[in-house]
Amino acid sequence: MLALTAGVLMGGATFAAPPAADPAPVAKVAEVEKTMLIPREILFGNPERSAGRVSHDGKFISFIAPLNGVMNIFVAPIGQIDKARAVTSDTKRGIRNYFWAYDGRHVLYTQDLGGDENWKVYAVDVTAANPDARDLTPIEEIKGPDGKAIMQPNGKPLRPAAQIEAVSSKFPGEVLIGLNNRNPEFHDLHRLEIATGKLTLVTTNDEWAGFLTDDDFNVRGASMMNDKGGSDVFLNKGDNAKADFQPWASIAMEDSMTTGPSGFDASGKTLYMLDSRGRDTGAMFAIDVATGQRTLLAEHSKADAGGGLSHPKTGKVQAVAFNYMMQEWVVVDPAVQGDIDFLKKLSPGEFNVTSRSEDDSKWTVAFVVDDGPVRTYLYDRSAKKAELLFVNNSKLLGLPLAKMIPLEIKARDGMELVSYLTIPSWTDPDNNGIPNAPLPLVINVHGGPWARDTWGYDPEAQWLANRGYACLQVNYRGSTGFGKSYVNAGNKEWAGKMHDDLLDARQWAIKTGIADPARTSIYGGSYGGYAALVAATFTPEVFACNVSVVGPSNIRTLLSTIPPYWQPAIEMFASRVGDHRTEEGKKFLDSRSPLTFVEKITRPLLIGQGANDPRVKQSESDQIVSAMQKKVIPVTYVLFADEGHGFARPHNRLAFYAVAEAFLGHNLGGRVEPVGGDFAGSSISVPAGADQVPGLSKALGEMGK
Repeated sequence: MLALTAGVLMGGATFAAPPAADPAPVAKVAEVEKTMLIPREILFGNPERSAGRVSHDGKFISFIAPLNGVMNIFVAPIGQIDKARAVTSDTKRGIRNYFWAYDGRHVLYTQDLGGDENWKVYAVDVTAANPDARDLTPIEEIKGPDGKAIMQPNGKPLRPAAQIEAVSSKFPGEVLIGLNNRNPEFHDLHRLEIATGKLTLVTTNDEWAGFLTDDDFNVRGASMMNDKGGSDVFLNKGDNAKADFQPWASIAMEDSMTTGPSGFDASGKTLYMLDSRGRDTGAMFAIDVATGQRTLLAEHSKADAGGGLSHPKTGKVQAVAFNYMMQEWVVVDPAVQGDIDFLKKLSPGEFNVTSRSEDDSKWTVAFVVDDGPVRTYLYDRSAKKAELLFVNNSKLLGLPLAKMIPLEIKARDGMELVSYLTIPSWTDPDNNGIPNAPLPLVINVHGGPWARDTWGYDPEAQWLANRGYACLQVNYRGSTGFGKSYVNAGNKEWAGKMHDDLLDARQWAIKTGIADPARTSIYGGSYGGYAALVAATFTPEVFACNVSVVGPSNIRTLLSTIPPYWQPAIEMFASRVGDHRTEEGKKFLDSRSPLTFVEKITRPLLIGQGANDPRVKQSESDQIVSAMQKKVIPVTYVLFADEGHGFARPHNRLAFYAVAEAFLGHNLGGRVEPVGGDFAGSSISVPAGADQVPGLSKALGEMGK
């Protein structure tokens, strides 16, 4: 349910890339004062460079880096990263996701407006003297059958959302996209010509949740949710002009989170599929489309298949990644065994291959550690050599960052909860994961809920540990990646057993001497924000304070205001959360909604919200704040006018973390860095409770000076 300077480049100017980070080894903690307060700017500001990619033809290297404080795409000739220049000039939210077209000339990216998630597709020709990003989907409103724009409750036209469906080396100048400009609930499939922006309709869509396509841009299959909360997969026995969808597989609700087609190889003869039917964890299978023969490629007893490696030309799966507590690779194709072995020895941490040239001679590989920046390398396969391209944040080098400890916590019913603990480095001199005295505890709850926490550098975990808190991240039941039993254990357990898991984790931390029982808190976004509101209302005396970011306060109103293109998945929500369409379902959802029990709130609460959030509407925060005000219950409400589901702009991130840090420090006793200039350039407003956070009113007053 729940992770970007106009006109300047057009004038002929070009910009040099930021300097590459110093590749010197990380300094030992002993060389740095252990108790130094790491500035929020370092933890939450823009990275220096990220998202390294090699073009398909192997001629260019690209990455995202700040341009006038906003993240933009930079491109350099391969082997000459010091000559990188900016090819985009976004001045607002920054570019977060991009990829190379197969023509070797264009990079493509998506961008929304103020966090509304109505994505547009943009392209930029990196070979042009003055690159200029072009909007390839310049459609501003969805029109109904009467030809008039469909209006939203706020009086603004409903905007379409483009989806990138596929790219293919067989059509280097095109991309396959989905566009819901005809029917807001469903995406029609189009071929998009990159150079001209010409759209050619492939198929209209009034029923399918998604399509399966091959490298020839043929629609080979489609899927839809069924009335039992599962999904049905159909294969197309016809062609694009005259489709003939025939039933192929019916996936029960219990398997729907861990089963589904992954895509075809380049020949179109083999379909890869994640499948948990008849087993608990989702394994990777190869299926011969003609005969139906299934071949098991990779499996894990405790984890679902996650990311993987596929040959850039043949599309054959070569390796599959699994992650229970830490990432593990299972090699399918012996041709990459030597590469995997080399990369394991290249650098500490877990690695992911982020791009491969079409001839497979060059890879970009990112290494993640828990106590330092991400390191990105350019790997030469034939020479078995790797060049460090950059670290994403050189300012982290040498800082007293904490280690993240993977562990299992046993819930009251015996379920093992994979969790991650980060504690201040100076409180654990013998490195046994137990502080020398109990600490204030922040349980940092992930969103989704159909997502998970993983091991690695986490700026929030480091921020909390550096401020003196123990940070515990719990993969409560309902989290994904651990098999279908794990995810299905969360069905209709919002504010039920999912909350019990967090309570059990808190109790474990107290019993082991990690947490001070009088100083514990829940902090989270999206579902994590909901968990914080549940803590405040369902167990009001347990936690000293709580922080909810874009958290739904009423599940019934949440489900009735989902984006139109989520409507095809409504049966999944009904099965796993509750059915807001029936009287019985409404009563159940109300019984699990924090808004119903707002009068029980007794502890300080901080709420953060983006005004343009399409998933958890601003009304979710407005209604609980209003209810608290009517009952004269203090609450601090922070609102950002130009944000959506989370805070993408660095100015807004810094502003919110400054408020949250002061709030936690006041209520839990952790260390606090003064607000300083962290409100500058942000759209922060505080409609309620500025006086509840020390220094907040003063900082707001100084914004206009």
